[in-house]
Amino acid sequence: MITDESRCPCGLGEPYGACCGRFHRGTVTAPTAELLMRSRFSAFAVGDTAYLAETWHPKTRPADLELDPGRRWTFLEILGKTGGGLLENEGTVEFRAHYRQDRRADSMHENSGFVRVDRQWIYVAPVS
Repeated sequence: MITDESRCPCGLGEPYGACCGRFHRGTVTAPTAELLMRSRFSAFAVGDTAYLAETWHPKTRPADLELDPGRRWTFLEILGKTGGGLLENEGTVEFRAHYRQDRRADSMHENSGFVRVDRQWIYVAPVS
């Protein structure tokens, strides 16, 4: 169970409540594509499907989003990024998300595309 005082799963080392928790609660929106990526990883870690759906482009968002209860997201590595800054409207974030499932460690690698819509960053889809 992650509390506001727990270390945030995104890897920045801040308490969850002051880091990604504020995005999940809707207090503020992520100001960059990378911070949105980190907050989405944390949403997977805490099981916040509402936040994941809200920050997923409607054209690519699945109709039903169910998380695997046996998968525990453990840490995130940001491998690179393009654009996605405070004054930009598009960007990518390449990452490796680590998890444990069935007592085995594994990871997934993706280069994700993001766009800003109405001053809010949203995830679109993997890019090549």
